[in-house]
Amino acid sequence: MTERKVTAPDLLTMKERGEKITVLTAYDYPTARLVERAGIDVALVGDSLGNVVLGYENTLPVTMEEMLHHVKAVARGVERALVVADMPYLSYQISVEQALENAGRFLKEGGAESVKLEGGLEMAETVRRIVEVGIPVMGHVGYTPQSVHAFGRRVVRGKDEYSARRAMDGAKALQEAGAFAIVLEAMPAALAKEVTASLVVPTIGIGAGPHCDGQVLVIHDILGLGEGAPPKFVKQYARLGETAVEAIRQYAGEVKSGAYPDEEHSY
Repeated sequence: MTERKVTAPDLLTMKERGEKITVLTAYDYPTARLVERAGIDVALVGDSLGNVVLGYENTLPVTMEEMLHHVKAVARGVERALVVADMPYLSYQISVEQALENAGRFLKEGGAESVKLEGGLEMAETVRRIVEVGIPVMGHVGYTPQSVHAFGRRVVRGKDEYSARRAMDGAKALQEAGAFAIVLEAMPAALAKEVTASLVVPTIGIGAGPHCDGQVLVIHDILGLGEGAPPKFVKQYARLGETAVEAIRQYAGEVKSGAYPDEEHSY
């Protein structure tokens, strides 16, 4: 029997009782099933699919239609986990009306149960309006990947007083606007601890140390499915990419030699 469905208000309850929240990205039906079977609380359909699934250099090219395609697949694959759809670049920044329409599409067409968008103080009113129409919103402050060109190589946010204050004020503004949780990305652990303690709603850390109320990582990173070294904050729990390449090499070798298919694998 499937456990009770996780909802946005459940995350606040988890924070109140000191239970850590597990979040992992999922991009299609197979990864959604893995997340579901492992008992993860939140399946985030991140616009990071641009990097890890679609082969883009960053998240900026990802479109609403691409996101909807993947959100639908993930929604079909989960039963218990809360499905959060990442709103892609320029799907919510142009106007509040645009943000409302696109957030609604993720629930109405995509089957998501909430949305996530990047930005703090500057996005508070947009978050407020989306929440007012009944759509749960997860916020995101600190390093925001959609601002990659503005940040340049300075990934970690909050090392200086100005960016630390922006992160704190942004998180508080998002909470006031009605966000049910806030992602804290790439900031010093001490700052993330301070932000977490100052909020009623839970924080979800990624590269923000151990003091957040939950953690999120990219599923391809923890499974070792990517190429190259992962970011400092990523712990790889498996190296399935290497295993897959070796299996494919064995398959290719057996096809070349005629060893496959043999009698056992023929009708």
